[in-house]
Amino acid sequence: MTSEDFGHDTAEHRDWLRRDAARQLAFFRQSLRSDGGFDLLDHRGGRLPYLVQEIHTTTRLVHSYALANALGAAGAGDMIDAGMDFIWRRHRDGRHGGYCWSVGDTQHADGTKLAYGHVFVLLAGASARMAGHPDADRLIADVTEVIDTRFWDEDRGLLRDEFRQDWTVFSQYRGMNANMHGVEAMLAAYEATGQAEYLTRAGRILDFFVGQVAPRHGWRLPEHYTSEWKVDPAYEGNPMFRPRGSTPGHSLELGRLVIQHWDLSGRRDDNALLGARNLIDTALADAWQGDGGLAYTLDSGGQVLRADRYWWPVAEGIGAISTLHKLEPSPGTDAWYRRLWACATTLFVDEEHGGWYPEIDAAGRPVSRQFSGKPDLYHALQADLIPLVSGVSRLYEGLGSLARISARD
Repeated sequence: MTSEDFGHDTAEHRDWLRRDAARQLAFFRQSLRSDGGFDLLDHRGGRLPYLVQEIHTTTRLVHSYALANALGAAGAGDMIDAGMDFIWRRHRDGRHGGYCWSVGDTQHADGTKLAYGHVFVLLAGASARMAGHPDADRLIADVTEVIDTRFWDEDRGLLRDEFRQDWTVFSQYRGMNANMHGVEAMLAAYEATGQAEYLTRAGRILDFFVGQVAPRHGWRLPEHYTSEWKVDPAYEGNPMFRPRGSTPGHSLELGRLVIQHWDLSGRRDDNALLGARNLIDTALADAWQGDGGLAYTLDSGGQVLRADRYWWPVAEGIGAISTLHKLEPSPGTDAWYRRLWACATTLFVDEEHGGWYPEIDAAGRPVSRQFSGKPDLYHALQADLIPLVSGVSRLYEGLGSLARISARD
């Protein structure tokens, strides 16, 4: 397909989105093991050697197949059941409380307690609740208590990042990434339960990063902070989760979440929409590498630090620009939407096997340097599903409405 085929409202494009979502869901259903865990898959769907299962893999699969459940996709319930059981039975730490980062081979398992992992547990529980899972309330209550008592800093209105398995402190690191995904999880929990505290806390996190930090840094979001929430520009950690500099893919993701929060909060703060647009516009302008995707990281002035090109920033760009276009349709947002989808289909989408290739080399060929196989479908599935619904929040409800309309037709 060419970029001309990716108009927001064309029947051909919407049909393609549904087909790609179905391919992804079929591909990742192959990951389910007989013991209820999930294997990583290579590019063709073969199982990679099992050592550990990380909590973000488990929880994102639950969330993704909950969205699939809203559409009535075959096999979604089995994936949700397996993931919910694995979270409670394996990731949950019955001795110390909380949820371990990875479980499996004892030589490789990691009992570290990360805010990043715990907010994904909340996201899984919220999504499972919307799908009607009987264990969702138990999971939401348990992980919310852990977040309340261990990670949430009420004075700051932000999340602390990490502890050892027994909850002793081993670092003073603070980060944007865990807080951004905290917003995502809290908004989903508000949609699932109606409890206003989730919406309030999400708003406090957004006030800090979008109301205070982003305007002072040219609408580029520093990733790393000290315990006093001062920007730490020299910090560099795990290249997948904590690279140096700013990550434009996160600005795109957070811009979409700002709009979701604004919508759920009654659409009262017009400055929120301006902030969202500034984040999205700046990230696309800084990071776009022609037809070759989005650069992974930038320095404080917007110059490329790491030109590596991954699938997830393009997927998040699609979700962000689609959300913005629903509110403020323009030739500019439509052009970006077409441009991003043309890039995705040319470089990342695997129509033969299903799923998206996670990274490409300088020549645009799939490689496995940072990622093994195809790690998950969370980002790419949402890139397919967000444009299908008319709303900018309550994605699960919007997909359910689409399914009911399709059933009538």
